Amino acid sequence: MSIEYAARQLPVVVIGAGPVGLAAAVHLAGHRIPSLVLEAGSAAGAAIRNWQHVRLFSSWRDNIDPVAGRLLDAAGWSVPEPGYHPTGAELIDEYLLPLAKLPVLADRIRYGTRVTGITRLGVDRLRGPGRVDAPFVARLADGTEQLARAVVDASGTWDTPNHLGGEGLPALGEPAAAAHLDFALPDVLGADRAAHAGRHTVVVGAGHSAATTLLDLIELADQQPGTRITWAVRRVTVDPVFAPGAADALPARGAIGTRLRQLVDVGRIVLETGFVTHRVEQRSDLGPVRLSSRDGRMIVADRVVVATGFRADHRIAAELRLDLDPVLGTSRGLATLLDPGPARGCSVPVSGVNELRHPEPGYFVVGIKSYGRASAFLMATGYRQVRQIAAELAGATAGGGWRGVTHRFRWSPAWRADRPVAVAHGDQLGSR
Repeated sequence: MSIEYAARQLPVVVIGAGPVGLAAAVHLAGHRIPSLVLEAGSAAGAAIRNWQHVRLFSSWRDNIDPVAGRLLDAAGWSVPEPGYHPTGAELIDEYLLPLAKLPVLADRIRYGTRVTGITRLGVDRLRGPGRVDAPFVARLADGTEQLARAVVDASGTWDTPNHLGGEGLPALGEPAAAAHLDFALPDVLGADRAAHAGRHTVVVGAGHSAATTLLDLIELADQQPGTRITWAVRRVTVDPVFAPGAADALPARGAIGTRLRQLVDVGRIVLETGFVTHRVEQRSDLGPVRLSSRDGRMIVADRVVVATGFRADHRIAAELRLDLDPVLGTSRGLATLLDPGPARGCSVPVSGVNELRHPEPGYFVVGIKSYGRASAFLMATGYRQVRQIAAELAGATAGGGWRGVTHRFRWSPAWRADRPVAVAHGDQLGSR
């Protein structure tokens, strides 16, 4: 038996049992390719539990993989209303958990399993001869290893938020002030209410995760007198946040820009533009913290919500041959489609397997992690990515896979190959 043939009998390792990771396993199963989903959490959608209180800007129709939806439907699933906008908790409980329990997936998922490194069996990154035929090795936190035919990394970016510091590095004093900092989407109307009610919170960031938190804080201020809100952004202007309105491809998201402008105009949110945080100082163990900008301005607040986005962490793949864009940290092919400048607006072209390629054949980064530091991501894009990857690994056309699945309800893909799709990520996360 040749090494290449033996490698093809190994499973494809999928890292992460979130929406895109589970969709990858679904499509691989459709091509009769064995797979193993390695999930660090104790259940599917573990990372989403961190923002389960948030309602998505996009509806069920946009957030369910079409094939996964048909398989669930055939198994007697209680079909959600396609136009309804679920919360993170509903996304998990009504979609991801039932999907993970389907017989076609249940035996393919291993929970409580964290991948700490990926390499090729018997070779390091310097060695080229025989590299393509060597299986992948996934090193696990428990000291064991798993061989794989290919690796699909859908582990996401939740655990690697950007820093409070405005220049990519942590602000001076940021680690010491950690007790006063919340990183993205705290539950200010629920579990985290006591930390914000009747106090002064500064939200740092200009994305839709920041906007969602600002609106939740306004609701809290309506309920709790003395709650004050400051919004600090690094940009000189927040026109890109205010502007979309009705023009946004996700109407629920577009409405936030209009609402925020109104709240700033009437003074309910104090806006500080061009504020590049350089230093954060904890004034006492229980007292407020002070943020200092490069230009000498200061903001004193009780809590700081760091909603500055996320970044992809590629350290587990350090022994693989990757070609990463130096700006965004994405594959080079995908970076050509992701313009971080304002001209891109609220949509990006649909990407697939061709844009995800690295010099390491058989290794793919998918989902929001594939977008690096860019926030323009929609779940439907991730579903398209894994559909094409499964087809390529099967040596089939992109239209192959599951056929003849009977179902009562036909899910339609949220994307079309001939048009851009609306962006999302934190951008996909909405208000309550």
